[in-house]
Amino acid sequence: NLVFLHLVNRMNTSIGFKEGIDLVCGILDIFGFESFKVNSFEQLCINYTNEVLQQFFNTFVFKQEEKLYSAEGISWNALDFPDNQGCLDTISKKCTGIFEMLDEECFVPGGKDAQFCSKLCKTHAKNPRFGVIKTKPTCFIVNHFAGAVEYSSDGFVEKNRDLLTKDCTD
Repeated sequence: NLVFLHLVNRMNTSIGFKEGIDLVCGILDIFGFESFKVNSFEQLCINYTNEVLQQFFNTFVFKQEEKLYSAEGISWNALDFPDNQGCLDTISKKCTGIFEMLDEECFVPGGKDAQFCSKLCKTHAKNPRFGVIKTKPTCFIVNHFAGAVEYSSDGFVEKNRDLLTKDCTD
């Protein structure tokens, strides 16, 4: 608790806090975002979910507030907030998204993690939300809203092929 209060005090000081003036510094905790020494398919799924939640937060907090203020004629300063749509597209866009390309690799007879990663790296070579690690041919980087995460594609194909049990599909 003392560390938190100390951080709040430091932030208030850094934004020029003055008694009687309403200045607010908001903190969004991205619950569940994961980055480990080795990140696999599960972490990508968790981090993608957090990207979707971040986009939802941006849309319904910032963009809706801007619309409301404009509609009610309230003067306000435009908010500058990062848009993570590029990251969402990198992961889930039709045809070129990581998940789409993984599904495609699962349908290829003898599809392999290394082939999947190689295809990803070629497709996203110029994508600012994607990074290649030349010394690790089965790894790639996604530049998430909360930071860059290195993923090891080892096991991606097999984990994605994991079918639901009959009782789940029923």
